[in-house]
Amino acid sequence: MSSHPATGREAADSRRWWALTVIAIAQLMIVLDATIVNIALPSAQRDLGISDANRQWVITAYTLAFGGLLLLGGRLGDLFGRRRVFTVGLIGFALASAFGGSASGPAMLFGARALQGAFGALLAPSALGLLSTTFTDPRERGTAFGVFGAIAGGGAAIGLILGGLLTEYLDWRWCLFVNTPIAAAAAFAASYVLTADHIGKGHRVRLDLPGAVLGCGGLLAVVFGMSEAVTRGWGNGLVLSALALGVVLLVVFVLVERRTRHALLPLHIIADRNRGGAALSIGLTMIGMYGLFLFLTYYLQVIKHFSPVLSGLSFLPMTVSIVATSTGFSARMTTRVPTRNLVASGLVIAAGGMAWLTRMTVDSPWAGTVLPAELLLGLGMGMVFMPSTSLATLGVARNEAGAASATINSAQQVGGSFGTALLNTVAASATASYLATRIAADPRVRAQGAVHGYVTATWVATGVLLLAALAAFLLINHRPAPGEATRAVGVGAVGAGAGAGASASAATRAEAGARARVTARETDASAKAGAVTPTGRQRAS
Repeated sequence: MSSHPATGREAADSRRWWALTVIAIAQLMIVLDATIVNIALPSAQRDLGISDANRQWVITAYTLAFGGLLLLGGRLGDLFGRRRVFTVGLIGFALASAFGGSASGPAMLFGARALQGAFGALLAPSALGLLSTTFTDPRERGTAFGVFGAIAGGGAAIGLILGGLLTEYLDWRWCLFVNTPIAAAAAFAASYVLTADHIGKGHRVRLDLPGAVLGCGGLLAVVFGMSEAVTRGWGNGLVLSALALGVVLLVVFVLVERRTRHALLPLHIIADRNRGGAALSIGLTMIGMYGLFLFLTYYLQVIKHFSPVLSGLSFLPMTVSIVATSTGFSARMTTRVPTRNLVASGLVIAAGGMAWLTRMTVDSPWAGTVLPAELLLGLGMGMVFMPSTSLATLGVARNEAGAASATINSAQQVGGSFGTALLNTVAASATASYLATRIAADPRVRAQGAVHGYVTATWVATGVLLLAALAAFLLINHRPAPGEATRAVGVGAVGAGAGAGASASAATRAEAGARARVTARETDASAKAGAVTPTGRQRAS
């Protein structure tokens, strides 16, 4: 037997699975952060004296910074090197988490959450660009993206469990502190296992500042408007103004990007039907999936009286189903069948699971109603996240991978924000209509009204998932070709998990808006019930 010296390339390849571990940890941190803080929020509110009107900013500050800065974060990775930006994101996320865990007042906590979102916007696109350049073999790429998709789809449920455990047995501050050692260790490991990519070396590095201002400003305005619609309603002047401003800024952004040589978002990225179809499908998926986390969390805690820990544990079957499907079936089939067959079929299966949830009543057993729906949703989402995130930037030029990744993240963030506002409005209106013709003072009638609202919103979510399946079937025409992964340098999005996590977190914001709308339409007795107010009262107690 003879031996040969290892080349630098071989050494880098030998560390690729460790690189996947570091990237997966970073992804899991971002996904966990929304749901884990949601569970801790009632305790934090009492401890820091946060008012009911302001507590939504614990969630909104994060989503605004994350959603608004994604395009800029992706482009910075393209220009200055993804490993460098990834490491900066990890270190910043660790410091922001420590800052938030040490908060002595509301403003300090809100600021820490905004910093977490900003550093998350640096971290997310670079993480996926690194994953794509690390795994170029089609089979290994499928496995890597299967792992990543499993975390994106199931991490939110893990956050619910971990948040409940930390809050109940330690302190709410540990829901933030827990990120610090994990992020610090991941940043240290990144310098050893990730390959440096000096993309801008030898070229003049230029940042599209007008595009950054217009694009980030437009996204900030849109996400803010949709977030405020949860508590203020769609007809509120501030909401309409923010949405109108966001649309105008994004239109101007497109016009500017068509003329600049150093575009923040090269428009041909979203003009491609496969990448555009993947982004649209996932954006619609996030609207529909908010129905699951938002209303199922209410149902379990308010109607079935599950504890926060038990509620989190009840999501485990869906998490296991996503992991098994993403890392097994989808990872193998993504190189064998047309992508739209996987994505469209998965969305139809997920829609079936969502439709199953519409059978829930006040007295429905968890095993007969929730469990089958979770398994179907997990199976379907495992067939959607992995191939869609891989396709979203498949074949994108090396110096545009971060921008493509940020685009799919932004689509998910906007879709999630819209889904929260839309589905909460539907549930609130349905509950108000139900209670208007009944004796709303009866606790059981109020519970039935709340479930009626959840079911109505879940039907809407089912329809949105079916619409996503149709979009995927009509737009995506990609067929896997031998060796195509070696030509792809960028990959999908972190936002799926973050968005799913934020959907559960939206419970806090949803409560106030539902109460206000029901109060305006119903009697005082009806107003006490609301569509989703029981959740807020329980969590605040």
